[in-house]
Amino acid sequence: MKFYILASLIIFSMVINHNVRKSRKIQATEEKRYQERERLANQTRRKPLDGLDYIKIPLEHLPMHLLEEDEKVAECLRMIQELSQHPIVNLTGFSNTDLKLEYGTANITVLTEYDQNYTLLVSTLQQWADLLYRADQTEAAREILEFAVNTRTDVSRTYDLLSDIYIKNGQRDKIPELMNTAESLNSLNREVILRHLRERADGSESDR
Repeated sequence: MKFYILASLIIFSMVINHNVRKSRKIQATEEKRYQERERLANQTRRKPLDGLDYIKIPLEHLPMHLLEEDEKVAECLRMIQELSQHPIVNLTGFSNTDLKLEYGTANITVLTEYDQNYTLLVSTLQQWADLLYRADQTEAAREILEFAVNTRTDVSRTYDLLSDIYIKNGQRDKIPELMNTAESLNSLNREVILRHLRERADGSESDR
């Protein structure tokens, strides 16, 4: 019995050592690959940014004068107005190395600014929509959320709330459109968003 226990421990130890060596080898390969991509990225020259998918905020189609006397809504309106004056690009899912390889090292600062503007935009849109929804301004909230989805936001709350509004409006058939957008997201939130939308699409989650 002792022999079998000792043999099992030896085999177990060998398996562990093998897996550790394999893991270290994989990590070393990945690190080498990253360093090579970073080296190439740092040598990439500046490229034009004309081809970027710039986001224009459609102020004329958003409820810019609704509940503007509310302090929190007014802050959202101020932020949206401010952002409309700046370049906005959704670069979710792209690393700095990816961006430098594509557009050149010299553009990384301005690209980061464009992406930060986008992050601020979608978070503000969600906050704004939540405020209006809680004030029973459902259609206005829907307009804001639909614009956010059109920018391919990965804020899961946006998809959750918009799908809830569709369900309450008897428009469950619109949820597949949201799923199509979610399918195209380059984001870690993609699967979470899709799972929630599937639940709503088939009615497995109780309507709220």
